[in-house]
Amino acid sequence: MKRALQAAPLRDHRPGRDEILDDVLAGLRHTPKRLPSKYFYDARGSQLFESICGQPEYTLMRDELAIMRAHAREIASAIGPDALVVEYGSGSGLKTRLLLEHLQTPVAYVPVEISRSALAASIQALQREFPNVEMLPVCADFTMPVVLPRPARRARRTLVYFPGSTIGNFETREAAQLLRQMRTEVGRDGVALIGVDLEKDRATLEAAYNDAAGVTAEFTLNMLTRFNRELGADFDLGTFRHRARWNPLAGRIETHIVSEIGQTVRVGSEAFRFNAGESMLVEYSGKYSLGAFARLADHAGLRVAQVWTDEAHRFSVQLLGCT
Repeated sequence: MKRALQAAPLRDHRPGRDEILDDVLAGLRHTPKRLPSKYFYDARGSQLFESICGQPEYTLMRDELAIMRAHAREIASAIGPDALVVEYGSGSGLKTRLLLEHLQTPVAYVPVEISRSALAASIQALQREFPNVEMLPVCADFTMPVVLPRPARRARRTLVYFPGSTIGNFETREAAQLLRQMRTEVGRDGVALIGVDLEKDRATLEAAYNDAAGVTAEFTLNMLTRFNRELGADFDLGTFRHRARWNPLAGRIETHIVSEIGQTVRVGSEAFRFNAGESMLVEYSGKYSLGAFARLADHAGLRVAQVWTDEAHRFSVQLLGCT
């Protein structure tokens, strides 16, 4: 009987306090102010994001899961046997389970996730379900250079898996850069499997990022709680609010944290003045047409090989190969 593989020790490349402080100070010095969305995901932020995915207005997760459940066998066949699976921003790993279940003899799974708590919980669960798949977890910001561990068994090809709609969190230039990074990671014969949220009407999109239960607002403001705890900042959460609006010209939801009063906030050794109504940009959530995303991929040296969508054509899962 084949012996179950043990998960490798977690490689921790998370940003340290000084790096986080530098990022926050740089964003607050910027005009207009901004904060990096990657710092949403502390332990509480990761929990809140999972709750967002269950809100009735936010159909993205359910649409993507429906695609994976309906087409996982076909997707796995297109990827082929003996794949090394590298996942960017792995989160809870729900969709990863569907993929690993259907892949033929996957060599190893390398999740790259910035939230240590989410990564540890996901790996623990996946190790139980897939004892013969080598688990090589890396706690890091996937947009930054990091040397990934090598599996014990040789892979036929590398797959970069990037589910959700995280590609939409980047401006066009940054998204193209990330796709080029994927192309380098997978090599000439590799592929990328990417979740891409599709264009919808304004009311549907704004409702998705302003759920009636207020979970998304709590998720957004939790970033300030994190900075208060980890950086000794003094954001008064009662004087800030969440705002998410559709920008039709840019084709994206733009999420801000808005100061409701004139106030001064200290972060580290610096003080920052906020006027009443002044906002900080914290996230983009871009939406694509199939044609627009194909053009973006082509610009990065990738081609769209296959596309799967849900029945309502609200979301897509796209397989990309190198040109």
